[in-house]
Amino acid sequence: MTSAQIRQAFLDFFNQQGHEVVASSSLVPGNDPTLLFTNAGMVQFKDVFLGSDKRKYTRATTSQRCVRAGGKHNDLDNVGYTARHHTFFEMLGNFSFGDYFKQDAIKFAWELLTSEQWLGLPTEKLSVTVYQEDDEAFAIWRDEIGVPEERIIRIGDKGGRYNSDNFWAMGDTGPCGPCTEIFYDHGADIWGGPPGTPEEDGDRFIEIWNIVFMQYNRSADGAMNPLPKPSVDTGMGLERIAAVLQNVHSNYEIDLFQNLLRAVATVIESTDPEIMENKSLRVIADHIRSCAFLVVDGVVPSNEGRGYVLRRIMRRAIRHGNKLGAKGEFFYKLVAPLVKEMGEAYPELLEMQARVEKVLRKEEQQFAKTLEQGMRILEQDIGDLNGTEIPGDTVFKLYDTYGFPVDLTADIARERDLTLDLAGFESAMNAQRERARAAGNFSVDYNDSLQFDFDTTFEGYHSLVGDVQVDGLVAAGEAVDNMASGAEGIVAMKQTPFYAESGGQVGDVGTLVGNGVRFQVTDTTKQGKTFLHHGKVVEGELSIGSSLKAAVNPEARQATALNHSATHLLHAALRVTLGDHVNQKGSLVDAARLRFDFSHSDALSNDEIKSLEAQVNNVIRRNLSVNTEVMNIDEAKSKGAMALFGEKYDDDVRVVSMGDVSLELCGGTHVSSTGEIGLFKIVSEGGIAAGVRRIEAVTGAAALNWLVETEERLNQVAGMVKGSRDSVVDKVSTLLDRNRQLEKELDQLKAKLASSAGADLAGQAQEVQGIKLLAAKLDGADPKSLRDTLDQLKNKLGSAVVVLAAVEGEKVSLVAGVTKDLTAKYRAGDLIKHVAEQIDGKGGGRPDMAQGGGTNPAELPAALNSVKQWIEGRA
Repeated sequence: MTSAQIRQAFLDFFNQQGHEVVASSSLVPGNDPTLLFTNAGMVQFKDVFLGSDKRKYTRATTSQRCVRAGGKHNDLDNVGYTARHHTFFEMLGNFSFGDYFKQDAIKFAWELLTSEQWLGLPTEKLSVTVYQEDDEAFAIWRDEIGVPEERIIRIGDKGGRYNSDNFWAMGDTGPCGPCTEIFYDHGADIWGGPPGTPEEDGDRFIEIWNIVFMQYNRSADGAMNPLPKPSVDTGMGLERIAAVLQNVHSNYEIDLFQNLLRAVATVIESTDPEIMENKSLRVIADHIRSCAFLVVDGVVPSNEGRGYVLRRIMRRAIRHGNKLGAKGEFFYKLVAPLVKEMGEAYPELLEMQARVEKVLRKEEQQFAKTLEQGMRILEQDIGDLNGTEIPGDTVFKLYDTYGFPVDLTADIARERDLTLDLAGFESAMNAQRERARAAGNFSVDYNDSLQFDFDTTFEGYHSLVGDVQVDGLVAAGEAVDNMASGAEGIVAMKQTPFYAESGGQVGDVGTLVGNGVRFQVTDTTKQGKTFLHHGKVVEGELSIGSSLKAAVNPEARQATALNHSATHLLHAALRVTLGDHVNQKGSLVDAARLRFDFSHSDALSNDEIKSLEAQVNNVIRRNLSVNTEVMNIDEAKSKGAMALFGEKYDDDVRVVSMGDVSLELCGGTHVSSTGEIGLFKIVSEGGIAAGVRRIEAVTGAAALNWLVETEERLNQVAGMVKGSRDSVVDKVSTLLDRNRQLEKELDQLKAKLASSAGADLAGQAQEVQGIKLLAAKLDGADPKSLRDTLDQLKNKLGSAVVVLAAVEGEKVSLVAGVTKDLTAKYRAGDLIKHVAEQIDGKGGGRPDMAQGGGTNPAELPAALNSVKQWIEGRA
């Protein structure tokens, strides 16, 4: 069976068992801030397991895209060198949300694996493990499935109860339970022993499936409370099961990787006859999968967070390509072969192919520049080297900051008869790992959240007022029956006209009033499907069951609606102006303005911004009708409705259309026609992350006010330059030209003064240890003048050491120079550090020229006098 056939067979089997086939979620978790990437199939269902999300189905099956290359789950360094480690893999899974439990979960797995109708594995090749205390699972395997006792292995605790390879937990608290694993025996010719033995790390017995029984809820005090609805979470790596079914030992020998490896070899023109065994080719074939899908899900290379991990993966792949002799940019060319292999299963990869290729190619070009930069830094550090060993900190800085491969640093060192301080490098690497481990050590109490047993019906699309009843009260984090005047807290109700913050739109504000009670609503949020009204009791006492009149602030709601509708129009205009690669990466809509984040690599030009404004305002003037319709999500997508990839949607969704311009899935509030927006004006555009831009804009009265204020400022500037509104640009341009001319004349005067000062200072040089030494303060000089004077003095003195300083306020500028014939004995970088430290500063540079500064001018005379002793100390 091919990998594609195995994937489809798994989904078909569980679909026949009543499971909903659910599409893979994004690699960027949308519901778990504790995770860097989606690393397991259950991630998209975490809220379902926790009870805060309800689905129409109680059984689900997926083929989930996963990445393990950062945070607590980081396999990056092993990829390419082992048979089964990957940065990217597909996890096949079936899930029960309070439906079936151990018996059915085990029977389903066994039937799929061993039935001739499905995967047809020989039963004698399979062994299983259970948690040592799970007698129920043991009995099912032995009595109902018929697995011999000697192939049912109990796995105990390690260092504490429930600390076992066969006991799974979502976190320190929350859902947890025992698990059972299924292992495949690759045969006696492969070294290794069964799980639980000293040889378990060998490659003979390979885990192919893990079935987790979510049986308990662990509280903060460690108590294990049985869950009212036990659930099942399973995972089977597609690559691993494909290796078993295709009778190969390594994942890299399966059909999918064979095709990718051949494509990599072709692109980089590799002549290695053993393509399947080449570790560098394996690295590249693995990494193109993770890199391409991360870009599909909106991650772009950067220096922090997920973007930094993507950058590391890419640079590792590119380095291995260069190691094999790849010429020029090659990595982006592998996107097309990947689309051929996986585009049918994941159509978003095909849709985003051009975008992915552009991002990867741009990063390759950037890496080429960083290699050049790294070479310059390495040359400088070698020039400053005392001895024959390049320090570990230098090697680490080149590797970590500039992406400079360690083996390349080692090659250059060998050419210079130098060595690397690898122990120091490892020490720096370990320190970084500890920092990363600490940063990834999230702690979440999954029980520490408000719980309500009812959903809220939103009635605010057509009315801003309504009769409501208080169904829940929370004060100081605890459920209460009453809230007195002055108390702050939360009111929950089964129906409300207040919009709860979601989809980028802020929550409504307003009042709850009745029977001498007044509650001021300052924000509205959601927990699951329950709306939470945050605020303060400003009059009377509020109680469970109180009947109130709910009233949303109409001005704030209307202003917010203008901005939200304008956001949809802006999104459409961006895709027309910049291309279909533009996708929403975030938004914030409130009464004051709108903010829209979108995927795009380059800053927008003035013409592009003008075009966006013109398109949106044109639609506003057309006064198009804004219509909303509730329909099935598949029907909505078939009509072309825009959806955020990775966002969770119900089966029935709300579709907002604005004429023939915009069609989006959206639960927010909007105007009834585009003409209500009045006016749209972009007030700022800029980058907020690599590959992500942000536009802020205003609409309606706020846009008009912005224009009025801008015109007032323009008139003020016109008055300052003694011009009019029409002539202000020419007036300011003339002033700038005059200012540039004056600056040029000033620089020329400074250069003349520096030349004159240099001639005068040369006579002050003294002879120390047989060399000419000059350490002096130069009044009125700036850093550029200091450098110019330094060059003149070095030329005039011939063979000398020179230190010059200038003071401006509390700031001291320093330069030091050593003529070439003396740099072997006296280094300008060391000298400038010596002087700068005495004036509370720092400095550095090349052996022949260095710069620095400080903030303690009072100590400057002593610091300059100390240069003589510094020279004498190196005699």
